[in-house]
Amino acid sequence: MRAWPILLSLLAVAPAARADDVSASAPQAVSVTIYRNPDRGTGSIDLNQLGGFALVTETRTVHLPAGQSRLRFEGVVDGIQPETAIVAGLPNGVIEKNRDAALLSPEALVRAAIGSDITLVRTNRKTGKTTRVPATIRSANDEGVVFQTAEGVEAYRCSGVPEAFEFSRIPSGLSSTPTLSVLTRTKAPVTATITLAYLASGFDWAANYVAHINPDGRTLDLGAWITLANGNGVSLPDASTQIVAGRLNRSAPVGLPYEPTSRIIAHCWPQGTTSDTPDRPDVPLATPYGFPRRFARGDVLVTAERAFFKAGALNAPAPAMALPPPPPPEQLGDLKLYRVPQPTTVAARQSKQVRLLVQPGVPFTRLCTADLPASGEGGFRPTQILLRTKNTKADNLGLPLPSGEVAVFDHAHDRELLVGQAGLRDTAEDEEVELKLGSSPDVQLRQTRLRYTAQSPEITTLAPQLKLAVLHGRLVEEVEITNARAEATPFELRLQVPDGLRLTAADQPVGTKDGRPIFRLSLPANGSLKVRYTVGR
Repeated sequence: MRAWPILLSLLAVAPAARADDVSASAPQAVSVTIYRNPDRGTGSIDLNQLGGFALVTETRTVHLPAGQSRLRFEGVVDGIQPETAIVAGLPNGVIEKNRDAALLSPEALVRAAIGSDITLVRTNRKTGKTTRVPATIRSANDEGVVFQTAEGVEAYRCSGVPEAFEFSRIPSGLSSTPTLSVLTRTKAPVTATITLAYLASGFDWAANYVAHINPDGRTLDLGAWITLANGNGVSLPDASTQIVAGRLNRSAPVGLPYEPTSRIIAHCWPQGTTSDTPDRPDVPLATPYGFPRRFARGDVLVTAERAFFKAGALNAPAPAMALPPPPPPEQLGDLKLYRVPQPTTVAARQSKQVRLLVQPGVPFTRLCTADLPASGEGGFRPTQILLRTKNTKADNLGLPLPSGEVAVFDHAHDRELLVGQAGLRDTAEDEEVELKLGSSPDVQLRQTRLRYTAQSPEITTLAPQLKLAVLHGRLVEEVEITNARAEATPFELRLQVPDGLRLTAADQPVGTKDGRPIFRLSLPANGSLKVRYTVGR
């Protein structure tokens, strides 16, 4: 269905203002602080389902007459939470606040005119001339629009000839822009510069990182972009923009303050006319071979990724950007505040990306890992590839990193190719950064249980304490790791030990991490290694 199927001719553009209505000036300065949707995780942003919110602060000028006035702030964000609005700078404060929710649109105009007299503009079928007929709208909903003239009751746009409604005025209560009005009172005329601050729904942000592995294979260059999303119908031009990282406690989610009304669709049943245009076909985009479907979309997340492909997978590396580094994050209680270094327009129904950081020469370690139940069996299977660094200044980082997605590129045949994507959690300074890039077919493992069998070679080669455990009828777990790579590979094996049990013996050195046993090993090139252990009380 078409979004606006009704052709309307408006003879007035705004309702007449009351004598006591005063409009504030347009915003002279705007600041927006965007809080992330806490339930989105590291996933991409959908403009139609933004679960974040923003604190919007506007500076405006007002000219108030003496007495009581209704001060109108036109052009506020349509997702405004009117109960959160704070107006500072009025001489005697605010008496009451109102959100004028009914926005001027074809649907709202027709709905507000139900039962009112309007003019039907219609083309005469025989003469081809335009005629104007007095009419009254009787009903309007998603089933169609019904109106009445002196000739009777009929459905709109079912005559087979062009027709439109003409309105002599706009019904009261409709506004061309989202408006917040406040009631105030002054003893004498006053001109003041005031500040309006309010919370608004329909915003969100996300962090997207790019890691380019350098040819030395030991360092990477880490860049990050912040995606700002505004799902509202109002833009915030040249706004001082901040984002807040961390999980903010709220008693209830900030949602849209008004329920959407049903749509009005002007169509005939059971079929339309030849003047109807078909809906735009929904043709899925093709996915480039070997890349996730997200890379095939034309939305904002592809903006930086398209640059990645141009810089890496398709062409030579792009030159480094000669931009000043963004300011470091600031502490906001237990949260982190990041400032966009230059004013930016957070446009309506759009997403955009701004740079967060560029950190070259970050040292990292590439290793393979596995996380297994302490007791179990299974055939050979791939292990997990992991890139690890530490968020310290010594490692060319040392700043809070908001959660997001990381695309990792490596060199191959004189070009850069995508080798994996990983999620990054909110990482504080001095914490480890671990990027899981997928499974490694070159490094595999197998887990088995060793039981006592006479003359069994597996038993005879056990360490003394493990052999004793087998002889006493206890099970010994064996994990065999094979390495098909041409170089030695670091490997870590973490065990999930049930509550009440512990690792009682092992034939390899064992440590702990996060309270769990971990084996840190070096796998020989084109070789294998076995870890044997037993679990008990």
